[in-house]
Amino acid sequence: MRIDVWSDLVCPFCHIGRRRLELALEQFEHADEVEVTWHSYQLDRSAPPVLEGSNVDRIAAKYGKSREEMVAQHEAMAAEAAEVGLDFQWEKVVSGNSFDAHRVIHLARARGLEAPVTERIMRGWYSEGAAIGNTDTLVGLAVDGGLGEKDVREMLGSDAYGYDVRADEATANQIGVTAVPTFVLDQKFAVTGAQPVDGLLRALELTWEDRANRPEAAAGGCGGCEGGCGCGA
Repeated sequence: MRIDVWSDLVCPFCHIGRRRLELALEQFEHADEVEVTWHSYQLDRSAPPVLEGSNVDRIAAKYGKSREEMVAQHEAMAAEAAEVGLDFQWEKVVSGNSFDAHRVIHLARARGLEAPVTERIMRGWYSEGAAIGNTDTLVGLAVDGGLGEKDVREMLGSDAYGYDVRADEATANQIGVTAVPTFVLDQKFAVTGAQPVDGLLRALELTWEDRANRPEAAAGGCGGCEGGCGCGA
């Protein structure tokens, strides 16, 4: 089974959604036959590298909410995060542009280090108040995750992997992804938002059942090629 997920590194719900998917897969009988691919998605392309000031106040103003309402919402998110073992330090969060951080993730994927680098960058932003739009901060997190400092700085000083980020976003636009996190299961079913673990597990189970009922499953092929395409059928 293939799962494609679009998320932004500066989206609290994406952090919770990622963890809940991990927990759902731990309970899924066929987890060893699931391949998860994470895709870049920027919620605000126009944001400066680092946004100064209170993140809560800025979001409250953006959506016409009171500060009290926004604090309550963030406290609720922190409680949800704690339920799945995450530490959301919302008062420390420093938002900004996530483009370079997404590029670093693509570099890490090319080096076979996507998981540890992603985890370190996300934890830095989510729990430590790291400004991941700041180059030096981002480099430090990437190095903590296993990448070489020279490798990261050279990449950030170039246009490398920018196309990969925009290609992910273009695909999202083509298939109608407008919010994150969005989970697309087997290129057929979409689940949006930080759904509960039980909900994601049920989606996995229904998608697996659907696979068993497809005509091509009985025929022993994917039904869309004549071999050699790399689909694994």
